[in-house]
Order: sequence, then C-alpha cells, then structure tokens
Amino acid sequence: MSDLHPLAGIYAAAVTPLKADSTLDLEAVPVFLRLLAARGCHGVLLFGTTGEGPSFSPKERETLLRSVRVYRQQLPGFRLLAGTGTPSLSETIDLTKLAFDIGYDGVVVLPPYYFRKPTDEGLFKWFSELITKAVPKDKYLLGYHIPGMTGVGFSLDLLARLKDAFPTQFAGIKDSSHDETFAVELGKHFGRDLLVLNGTDSLLHHALKNHAQGAITAPANLISDGLREVWDLYQQGQDPTEAQARVTEQRHILEKYTPFPVVLKALLPRLLELPRWSVKPPLEEMGEAKAEQAFKELSEAM
Repeated sequence: MSDLHPLAGIYAAAVTPLKADSTLDLEAVPVFLRLLAARGCHGVLLFGTTGEGPSFSPKERETLLRSVRVYRQQLPGFRLLAGTGTPSLSETIDLTKLAFDIGYDGVVVLPPYYFRKPTDEGLFKWFSELITKAVPKDKYLLGYHIPGMTGVGFSLDLLARLKDAFPTQFAGIKDSSHDETFAVELGKHFGRDLLVLNGTDSLLHHALKNHAQGAITAPANLISDGLREVWDLYQQGQDPTEAQARVTEQRHILEKYTPFPVVLKALLPRLLELPRWSVKPPLEEMGEAKAEQAFKELSEAM
C-alpha cells in the first residue's frame, strides 16, 4: 500500500546476545541479524523488553548499538530501532541522540516508569523535551505502550497531542497492551495518521484491520516468517486467517514459558542453531527439561 509509513513492517524485538559471564556476545551479532532478515523481518528492535533493555548500562547499550550498526550495511533496507527509554529524561536524551547520531532509523521509548501516576501534562512535557532535544526533524520516535509492565501508558488524548505537536518525529506507538479494544480505538481515532506497530502476535491481523501497519514482537525471534506471511497477505488484499491461526497457536505456546527472554534464549539454539545465550539477573536460565518440553510443543506447531 502506498500510504504505509517508512517504518511499517515486521520487527523482531531481539534478544540480546550474552555470554555466560553476562558480557555482550558481539561476534554473534552478524549471524543473528542475517538470520532475522532472511526469515522475513523488515528490521529489529534492540533493548526492548525482550532485549532486557533496563538491565543494561548506557555504555553497554552503546557498545551493542554501534556493533549492530556496522553490520547493517550488509543488509540493505534492514531497519534498526533502538529502545532508549529510561526513567531519567537526561539519560534517555543521551541514548536517543546516540541512536540517531550513529544512523538508526527510529527509537522506541518507554514512558518514565518510576513514578506510576504521572499526568498527561507531565508526560507531554517529558516527551516534548526529549523530541526537541534528541530527535532530528526527519527521524522517528515511537512511544512504547506496555502499561502492564511499566504501570504508565499512553492515553488517546496524549497521543493526539504529541502527534499534533510533532507530526513527523512522533511517529506513533508500539502497542503491547494486548488489548483488542484499544487496537480498535487507535484505528478509529487516528486511522493511518499514527503508526501503530502491534506487540501481540496473536492480534496482528486484528490490528492490521484497524489501521496498524506492522508488529514488533518477542516471538518474531523465532516465528517472524509466519508474521511476515500474515503481513504480506494483508498488504496484497488476501485473507491471512490461516497464517494468523498458526502464529496465534505458536504465540500461545511460548506464553506458557515466559518471560520471553528466557524461553527464546533456550529455544534459539534448538530451532535456529544459534548459541545458547545467557540472561541477566534477576532473570534465570530455563532448565533443560523445561526447554525440551517447550521445544517439542513449538516444533509440533511449526
């Protein structure tokens, strides 16, 4: 469709490659990126929830962001998004500036989540300062709407106000509310004027029918080919119901073994021959018996 946003498409909310000592496995980065691109991802989000973003220091984030940027040249058209949100406005500004300075296409920003009941006015001021100081006029910021995790979300009024104030820079949201009704409300209120990338694999077709333009999900680390099939069929005017049913079944299996960073890092070496990466505390590795059970269930659904 000709009216799609430049960032429309399917993204993996990538796990962060970690060695057993919790240091970054930078040598694995190019293999991981090529694999995601080959399996249908239009791009990748680094340091989102699945990437354990809040567990990493600014220096660690910079190291991986720069490493990934080096390899992107091998994947023409592959888009890079960085999770840069923290409770600190100044730190978020610095991370966001960094992402754009080194050539990222967009950032995905959590609202400041330490204070759980900010007003829309307070959030508008926070994001306005961030955008004004850190987002170039021709680049894009997506708000990260995951109230179940952060306790802070984006109201329709706040979204409208930010979109009016920054029509290009405030591109839209990653909607990880897992709320079918909210997806409908977004579509009714904004149409395609607001870029919505859904965060729930099982709701992708539903979201697309309500003017969403893609998805950023954790299971896309493993099932991006199915998500891309749903997206492609919908863009072609065909019915993706069967493809969506397979994706939904796979998502529901993975949900039994959350948190996602743990189960994905256990399954990636079994399904896609990647290294067995560690997770950062307080997350704990999945035991072998449980990992084998998850592998068996997911394999049967693929």
